[in-house]
Amino acid sequence: MWRILRGLGMALGLLVAIPLVLTPLYLVVDPVSVPMLARQLTGQPVEREWRDLADISDRLKASVVLSEDGQFCRHSGVDMGALRDEVEKYLAGAPARGASTITMQVARNLFLWNGQSVLRKALEVPLALYIDLIMPKHRIMEIYLNIAEWGPEGQFGVVAGARRAFGREPQNLDWQTATLLVTALPNPLLRQPGRASPGMRRIAGIIERRAKEFGARAACVGENGQLAL
Repeated sequence: MWRILRGLGMALGLLVAIPLVLTPLYLVVDPVSVPMLARQLTGQPVEREWRDLADISDRLKASVVLSEDGQFCRHSGVDMGALRDEVEKYLAGAPARGASTITMQVARNLFLWNGQSVLRKALEVPLALYIDLIMPKHRIMEIYLNIAEWGPEGQFGVVAGARRAFGREPQNLDWQTATLLVTALPNPLLRQPGRASPGMRRIAGIIERRAKEFGARAACVGENGQLAL
């Protein structure tokens, strides 16, 4: 029995130590995600080319923030108000959306697993708080845009996503291509921005209007705290 407990304790310690050590390292080292590693280990193709945040369209940055996490520049990795609402919905048996911030998605992609799980969500929260404590917002966004899955055939990061969908580089995105790319993020295995459905185009239009009106909320990821929209 003690051996089992000792083994579990060592495994838990290792799980805690990995993000504690790697998060500061990722300030200067460009990481790969767990889904990328999983594909590589199973012999599946992975397409990813790192791109600095300054070389990515401000329209895309604003669209990502206003679509995925409107409070990104204001919270400390976790939107506590949204998380509280989701917990109340879960306890009441109502459908929950997850309340995942961009930082929580980064935590999941770097250190956890995909799939709906209360345990995974519980682990995301302290990891996101730690990541936000260690990393500035622009680095969190830079990592997010370079590890997010953006296509059904192993395309990761905005470079691979923009090239596959539109044959463009991520610094050359107009409002239409930027917002259509963002509509693919919830389900990149099925949503194809290069062959956008009417529903995707409708959502892209909503994102564009929000980004133009509230783009100042994403200023923390712009150069010198400003976005050229």
